[in-house]
Amino acid sequence: MDSIEKLSSAITMVEEARSVPLSASCVVHRTELLDILDEARNLLPQDFSSAQNLLASRDAIIEEGRQSAEQLVSMAREEVARMVEQTSIVQAARDESQRILDDARATAENERQEVENYIDSRLATLEVILNKTMDAVSRGRERLAGAGDNDVLSQLSKE
Repeated sequence: MDSIEKLSSAITMVEEARSVPLSASCVVHRTELLDILDEARNLLPQDFSSAQNLLASRDAIIEEGRQSAEQLVSMAREEVARMVEQTSIVQAARDESQRILDDARATAENERQEVENYIDSRLATLEVILNKTMDAVSRGRERLAGAGDNDVLSQLSKE
């Protein structure tokens, strides 16, 4: 038991002691109460010494706690800064990838338009050639049809 418990035990003994009629006095066993108080007195220097040591080390404990808290805050700030940097890096990467995709889509659209224009011009050229060919075929057929009328051999064969 420490000195506080011994003093509490002495107080309890006095509180529970038989009271003397018509007075504020009480009857306690003197030897028992003196033993308890003597033990408390013997324990007090040890308890005071422990309390003084605790008070002396209190400042060191508080300083250690403060340093630990500062270190935790510093680590948390570094972690937040790293996370923010990663977030900005990720956002920059997303922006860059979107820009690249947009450029690729624009390039693909331009190339598709160029291909369509090239094919259209080649088809137009082919159309002109085919129209000329059709005209030549039509003229040739007309000559053949007209040649039969004007042909001397065909006239002789009719006679």
